[in-house]
Amino acid sequence: MARLTRKKLVIALLIIAFFIISSVLFLQPRPVLQFLAARSPDVLYFVPVDERVVALTIDDAPHPMVTPRLLDVLKDNGAHATFFVIGDHARGNEHILRRARSEGHELGNHLAREHPSIWLSAAQFEQELAEVDSIIAPLPGRTKWFRPGSGWYSRRMLDQAKSHRYRCALGSVYPFDTIIRNRRVMATYIRNRVFPGAVIILHDGKPDRVRSALVLSDVLPDLKTAGYRVVTLSELVQTGRHRGP
Repeated sequence: MARLTRKKLVIALLIIAFFIISSVLFLQPRPVLQFLAARSPDVLYFVPVDERVVALTIDDAPHPMVTPRLLDVLKDNGAHATFFVIGDHARGNEHILRRARSEGHELGNHLAREHPSIWLSAAQFEQELAEVDSIIAPLPGRTKWFRPGSGWYSRRMLDQAKSHRYRCALGSVYPFDTIIRNRRVMATYIRNRVFPGAVIILHDGKPDRVRSALVLSDVLPDLKTAGYRVVTLSELVQTGRHRGP
C-alpha cells in the first residue's frame, strides 16, 4: 500500500512539474526572462527601453516564396526585421537577401543547416558559422547577430561566436509558430505578450510558414496603433543605449 502511495505521489509530482514547465515555456513570464538575461548577459533576450519599440526577428531565411511575402508585409507597414539566415536556404536566393538589405532589414547568422546547434562539435560549429558569414559579409550594412538552431546554446558556442565578434540573440515573445497553425491564435499571443524592448520570433524557410506573413499582416497594424515601432535588433539595442537617466 505504501509503495502504491509513493508511486501515485511520484506520478502526481511529475504531472505538476510538466505543467509548470509547459506554462513557463508558453507564457514566458517576464521574471523568468529577467533571470535568464542576468544569468547569461552575453545573450540578448530583450532590451530595457524608455519607449514603445520592439525588435522583430525571423528565423530560417530565406525562402523563394515566403520571404518576398514577408518583405512585402513589412514594407506595407513601415516595419523592419532581422532575418536569421541558414546557409542551405541562401544558395540560389541571394537576390532575396540583397532585397532585404536594400529595404533596411538586417541579416543574422543562423548557421549552415537546419538542426539543433547544440549537437555540433566545436569544429562543426566553427565551419557552419564561417559558411554563413561568407554569405552575408559581402552585403552592405553587415551586423553581427547569431542565433543557434532550436535556441539551445552552450558556453563554448557563445565563446566561439564572440571570438568572431558575434553576439547571441534569442527572444522574449515566441508564439510557437512552427507548431501552432492558427494565425489568429498566434496574433493574439503576440499582442498579449509584447512589451517595450521585446524581441519577437517568427519563422521563414518552408512553404507553410507563409502564415508568418499572414500573422504579421494582422499584428503589425495593431502594434502601430498601440504606438509601437517595429525595428531590427541593432536599432532596438541602439534605442536602449539612449535611455534617459
